[in-house]
Amino acid sequence: MTITAIIPIYNAAGFIEKAVDSVRQFPEVKEILLIDDGSKDGSLTICRNLEHQFPEVKVLTHPDNENRGVSATRNIGMDYATQDFIAFLDADDYWLPNRFDAERELFKNPKVDGVFGAIGVEFVTEAGKKKYLEVINDTGLTTVYHPAEGKEVFYGLTQLKPDFGTFFSLIATTLRRSALEKTKLRLNENLRMHEDKDFIVKLSWHCHLKSGFIERAVAIRTGHEENTFSSVQNFSRKFFSNQHLLYRSLYEWAKSIREMPSEALELFKLKMLSSKIAALTGLKKYTYFVISSILNPKLLKTRYRYYALRENL
Repeated sequence: MTITAIIPIYNAAGFIEKAVDSVRQFPEVKEILLIDDGSKDGSLTICRNLEHQFPEVKVLTHPDNENRGVSATRNIGMDYATQDFIAFLDADDYWLPNRFDAERELFKNPKVDGVFGAIGVEFVTEAGKKKYLEVINDTGLTTVYHPAEGKEVFYGLTQLKPDFGTFFSLIATTLRRSALEKTKLRLNENLRMHEDKDFIVKLSWHCHLKSGFIERAVAIRTGHEENTFSSVQNFSRKFFSNQHLLYRSLYEWAKSIREMPSEALELFKLKMLSSKIAALTGLKKYTYFVISSILNPKLLKTRYRYYALRENL
């Protein structure tokens, strides 16, 4: 197998070299795409230096070096990738030596389009650890709870089949480039949060995904003060606003698929409505809740009504 590693870069000068070193340990990685997203801290200079040192490293930027967000940045990587497989890494994270041990075996089966695994966390500052724990509240693995493949992954991630887990990380995910080309699937560039969750749910419908190492980490997320994923407090108005955008994206996507199970469509819709209501305040919140409940009576019969009526900061 030959792999393109896609690494979006944004103000990560202190981490880039470690990330690239962790990628270069694998002989299967023939191409490392460093895509700068308008960094202001010298990251692009570091990337250019790495490009001069290592022939497999290629540096890409947005037009005029503008900042367009991680979705657009990863999408450029997918568009420019040339190898048979694509794997993702964030600039402040790193891969472990076992990163592709499962993939080497599982991809021998041609029906497998993608393999995902577990990630761990490493804190580089106490402030970063505190911030992480306020949001994630767990220093263990980010993983799912049991093996799955095919549509089982979709039903698990959407919680139509509970006790699977709702997320696995892109930095522990490897995909056949041919599967991405066939589906034309890319990250939603309108999402600034949860774009990876949106992407993997859609992937799990369109592609045959299979769990790899889910009981031990294959990559490490670095916890520090600037982590995007821990920048929004749980159950705040901003949190629910981001949730609303996520489930609106999934609902609009699901509506376009004729074979989509009605229960999945309904779940996305209820989560979209409840999170939108939860992000509102005052009279507008209760007015929208009443109207939504009349039009969607199941909102009153599910736990989502509790989220909708939360009073958030």
